[in-house]
Amino acid sequence: MNNEFHIISIASIAREALLALDKLPDHAKRTLFVIDKSNVLLGTLTDGDIRRGLLSGLEISDSIVKYLNGNYKYFLKGTDYTSKIKEFKSKEIFLVPVIEENKVLCDILDLRKIKSVLPLTALIMAGGRGERLKPLTDNTPKPMLKVGDKPILEHNIDRLIAFGVTDIYVSVKYLKEKIMDYFGDGSSKGVNIQYIVEDDPLGTLGSLAYIASSEHSDILVMNSDLLTNIDFKDFYSFYKESKSNMALASIPYKVNIPYAVLETTDSIVSSFSEKPTYTYYSNGGIYLIDFSLKGNIQKGQFYNATDLMDDIIQKDDLSLVHYPLLQYWLDIGKHQDFVKAQEDIKHIQL
Repeated sequence: MNNEFHIISIASIAREALLALDKLPDHAKRTLFVIDKSNVLLGTLTDGDIRRGLLSGLEISDSIVKYLNGNYKYFLKGTDYTSKIKEFKSKEIFLVPVIEENKVLCDILDLRKIKSVLPLTALIMAGGRGERLKPLTDNTPKPMLKVGDKPILEHNIDRLIAFGVTDIYVSVKYLKEKIMDYFGDGSSKGVNIQYIVEDDPLGTLGSLAYIASSEHSDILVMNSDLLTNIDFKDFYSFYKESKSNMALASIPYKVNIPYAVLETTDSIVSSFSEKPTYTYYSNGGIYLIDFSLKGNIQKGQFYNATDLMDDIIQKDDLSLVHYPLLQYWLDIGKHQDFVKAQEDIKHIQL
């Protein structure tokens, strides 16, 4: 759970609450969330609540039951928080609990640190050998190569966290222990990281078959060797509004022709364009997929994301859309890409 230092037991007294509030980091909003022994959220408590209570005649040795505010703002787990996040931020409410319907506290979100809370599970493909980056990858898996002050994979995990994605799977194979030891179960970052170990290469989507279930209806899949500041919220909104079964982030690629291009039919010129520019869209290695399509993949089957794209295109009742990615994106596949990433990281905000 995030921000556990903001939690206090209902068995505490006001003096203990003041001490707990005083220990909160200076940057943090001084709010405590009061729970009972069953982890049910009963209310919130601030310096102001205690001050008002003392002024009204309460004692510093009184139970915090007498001080707490039971009318608190919250997110209900499993629902779309998007509109509420905007509302809360506009009212400068930044520390918000996530509760279940029975009011059991699940998490505490700091809206100053996250851009959104997307209802997604994520799968990051991190099993490749990185042959083109040898000798850098002789003893380090490509996703763990540092760009700036942290590994490529950590940049991607941190960006997912910034959009409220906390249920993350990482598919690993080559030098897998170095990835698993570094991130552990994700608790140090307030997320849940699980690993899918590929005994044999499974392609860019084969490991999806090993995710038994998900609390979300959609899954975000991405390659681990990408450096990008993609707006996952905009990508997700585009995908849902399209009512498609799969969306891929596409990279606009412009081709400038230095000569006039003729349109001809049987040697007859019907028109021409002077030095035209054509825009093509390539696969950016980031996908949003209806989780039910996992049924297309068998465990142990080598299966690429492009295979699923082909399957969808062939079916009349399924649809595939592309989302032109206009933010920064770099596939770190070769040495020159790695060198470029080291320079770009100094100038972009991830």
